[in-house]
Amino acid sequence: MQFASEQLSMTAASDDESLVAQQTTGEDRVHMVATQLSEPRTANWIADEADWSHEPTTRVLQRLVDDGVVRCDDSGPHTTYYPEYRRQAIQEAMAIRDSGQSAEAVTETLTELKSRVRAWEAEFDVDSPTQLRATIANDDLDPEAEQRRAEIAREWAHTQRRIRIVGFALREWEFLAPTTDDPAATG
Repeated sequence: MQFASEQLSMTAASDDESLVAQQTTGEDRVHMVATQLSEPRTANWIADEADWSHEPTTRVLQRLVDDGVVRCDDSGPHTTYYPEYRRQAIQEAMAIRDSGQSAEAVTETLTELKSRVRAWEAEFDVDSPTQLRATIANDDLDPEAEQRRAEIAREWAHTQRRIRIVGFALREWEFLAPTTDDPAATG
């Protein structure tokens, strides 16, 4: 089961058209790149991905920081940016709730995700993606097995995040329900 945010990124990643060819503005492209980051990146990296110059990219990133959409870390040698994961998680939970699927179908997805994690735990006799990454140091693994473990560790970490978001959506199912109330009428 894919949710709106996953479908968007998969569509963007699989399209032959670049973001520029899709006639998006530079600001739109910076916003798309910055909110879909899986790890902190510099403004230069984001500018390259968005096919836009550094100066306006930095201005847009600062606006996104000010708006609470992305976070900024200037503690290292280079300032990096990454999505505000809490806000992103709430938006993803709302997208799950708004997807039109029943709570039962979303529960089934949660069960499938947890089953995947249990299978990895059993296959590799570890309890986390970090422990799986540590097994790559084993001398008896060939490069193919090392690469497979690294890929599974990445997928496992992503699956754990999905489990937390889907679980949150289910716990807050009623709260996340779209409202038809007109806020002006209740004020």
